[in-house]
Amino acid sequence: MVLALPLLMWLGYKEAKKQYTQPQAVLVLGGSTKSLEREKFTAQFARKYPNLPIWITGGSPPRHTRKVFVKAGVDPKRLHLDYEAVDTVTNFTSLVDDLQARGIKRVYLITSDFHMRRACVIGEIVLGSRGIDFKAVSVPSEKPPEPIEKSIRDGARALVWVATGYTGASDGNKRRNLLGAGSN
Repeated sequence: MVLALPLLMWLGYKEAKKQYTQPQAVLVLGGSTKSLEREKFTAQFARKYPNLPIWITGGSPPRHTRKVFVKAGVDPKRLHLDYEAVDTVTNFTSLVDDLQARGIKRVYLITSDFHMRRACVIGEIVLGSRGIDFKAVSVPSEKPPEPIEKSIRDGARALVWVATGYTGASDGNKRRNLLGAGSN
């Protein structure tokens, strides 16, 4: 019981700190469909936070993405587009060091609602390893949540990345992503 009290106090402090720390950027996980749901949602969301940079990892081709943001009245200079990711784990690992280098401590994490559980598991591990916290923002969809096995598998991959720098992503996935058929 004596050991549990400091742990509970630390967790309480961490949770309270989250409530008062405003996000410094928007992080969007790519993987939308042809309808660009995540990009469209984010463009509207970004209008509420005009000073935040927007990082999009994976996602639609740059021309289409920029067009969505311009149409919504969001300055495309705010966009940081990254296409190194080949899956959800690498969505995080390809950007986390850049976010840290810019002094970003908290982000809005945007992805589809069905994908959010897995994104949060990976985000806690990868972003957390660099002292970055996040506030999850779900893009509504009609899809059911992903199977929990995906969260467990990718959580384990994220832990391996923290320990070794290895993501477990294959070059085959990267090739498919370059051809426009990436898998998230």
